[in-house]
Amino acid sequence: MLCAQGVATPLMLSSFLLQLVRADLPSGCLIASDILSCTNLSLEHVPVELPIMVATLDFNHNCLKQLDDGSFAGLPNLDTLRLAHNWLSELTPGTFRNTSSIRHLDLSSNQLNVIEEHYFQELVGLKELLLYNNRIVRVESNALKGLTNLRKAYLSHNRLTDFPFFSVQENANLITLDLSSNRLPNLPVEYIFGLQESIQRGLFLHNNSLHCDCSMYIMFKHWEQRGFNSVKDFREEHTCLLYGEPRASVRFLQHMRYFENCTLKPYVETESLTADAGDLLLLDCKTSLMGKHLTFLWVSPQKEYIAPPGNTRLRMYTNGTLEILAVQTNDSGIYLCMVLNHQESRNEAREVNVTVVEKHHEDEPFNTGYTTLLCCVVSLVLVLMYLYLTPCRCWCRKQPPLSMPSPANECSAQSSIMSPTPPATTEGPGHKVSNNKHVAFMEPIKETQNGRPRAALAPDHPRLTVTRSDADSVTSVFSDVTIVP
Repeated sequence: MLCAQGVATPLMLSSFLLQLVRADLPSGCLIASDILSCTNLSLEHVPVELPIMVATLDFNHNCLKQLDDGSFAGLPNLDTLRLAHNWLSELTPGTFRNTSSIRHLDLSSNQLNVIEEHYFQELVGLKELLLYNNRIVRVESNALKGLTNLRKAYLSHNRLTDFPFFSVQENANLITLDLSSNRLPNLPVEYIFGLQESIQRGLFLHNNSLHCDCSMYIMFKHWEQRGFNSVKDFREEHTCLLYGEPRASVRFLQHMRYFENCTLKPYVETESLTADAGDLLLLDCKTSLMGKHLTFLWVSPQKEYIAPPGNTRLRMYTNGTLEILAVQTNDSGIYLCMVLNHQESRNEAREVNVTVVEKHHEDEPFNTGYTTLLCCVVSLVLVLMYLYLTPCRCWCRKQPPLSMPSPANECSAQSSIMSPTPPATTEGPGHKVSNNKHVAFMEPIKETQNGRPRAALAPDHPRLTVTRSDADSVTSVFSDVTIVP
């Protein structure tokens, strides 16, 4: 049955059927869209001709014992290859030649014994590798080193007694590394702590044959305190052997009385230092361990291991002090110091968070904050001077007697308003002094003409006699605003 998304044209169908005829697939293989499944057919060899359009190949549950050179070459769209539950004990060099498009490879439940360096070198795009439930006793040092896109690697239920952790140290995409249910007796704690935190969070090490010691215990307790799921989800399955005795297995995350002498405090505290670029920086590895059998090791933020005597820029002394010559901004980060006492099987560690900043130039004569404050004060003084010390053109002139109307009196009303004391004369023609010392106003005028008050005849209206100059002065002061007594 042929299933394809969308509408398949007769030309596409005929081309695909032609590929199937040429492929000469074994009886029982099923193909749907770009998926070819030949499972549980007792196949001993991979078919020579495969459809070029295939993206997923499934050969699970067969009797494959060998994969020839270029078995899957010529399949540009191949993304997923499933070879689980077969009898593969090794991989021929060139097996995955011209198959850089593979993203998911399943080799679980086979008979693989050693993962050699050449097995996956050509799978540069590989993201998921399944190798669990084999008989693997060794993974060569560079077998996984070139897989920069690898995100998940499953090697549980094998016979590993060692693993090259340094080979995945620079793998920034790896988030899951399952080494559970193996035979690991000891863990290289200094290398594991040098891994990126994303790898440590997804590093599964439960159900191994670990020997109980402080370094191992401190590492797992540190992960538990950080809330790593690799420890939380399998807390009861983390066991170790007291004195290496298989019959003395201890769930060390639950029974902590066996590790009372182990120090956990160094993993919690972090010291912070700040240095100027170009300076000489000394980092002390403080420890409570005593004795002559101490071994010091530093791990830089770039995951570089530093041991005495160090290198050209990073020098290390026998007492554990790390010297950084001409420190630079890219030297910033967390430096981890580990102290090992092999005689007493004790371990301590210390983190130093270093921040390197560029040197500041000499301070300016005036601080920016004080300068801004001074500008604000000066601006405020100028505003107050403008509001309260604005000169009036009337104050600068000699005031003529009020009995003689003149143009100079046009500021008299304004002067009386601005002055805090009453005017010199208390009465005048048509004027009345208010009880309010700050305001002078006029009696209401009944007649107007052209928007200006018109003077009434003195005999008929003795109290409404207004000179023209006075009317003009009121109008000029109040700018034609109607005055209501």
